[in-house]
Amino acid sequence: MSVLSEFKAFAVKGNVVDMAVGIIIGAAFGKIVSSFVGDVVMPPVGVLIGGVNFGDLVVTLKAAQGDIPAVVLGYGKFIQSIIDFLIIAFAIFMGVKAINRLKREEPAEPSLPAVPTKEEMLLEEIRDLLKDQNKKSL
Repeated sequence: MSVLSEFKAFAVKGNVVDMAVGIIIGAAFGKIVSSFVGDVVMPPVGVLIGGVNFGDLVVTLKAAQGDIPAVVLGYGKFIQSIIDFLIIAFAIFMGVKAINRLKREEPAEPSLPAVPTKEEMLLEEIRDLLKDQNKKSL
């Protein structure tokens, strides 16, 4: 089998196509959630904490000198990314939880009766012999 035919067999498998669709939908979902966080959630949060825009929170490591821009540590954008991640992770968690709830539970296969072990069979024989001896002695 040639490498090209192996690749074709791999690429047309259902799980590869499903994965590609999931990645595309995930990227689009990420943009929606980022917009939701940046445009809907963070403005009220900024107002609540005194009108702070997280994107503007920086620490200047080196001031600007002429044409050379300042070197800044943009920790506000990092905080924004963490909040984005937490909201996306929570949304995905809730989606998976809803999907799992909607799945029909497969009926359990009827279990076969357990086969007794050799020890159990011997104990049953001993029990039966003792019962017979007790009946004879009465």
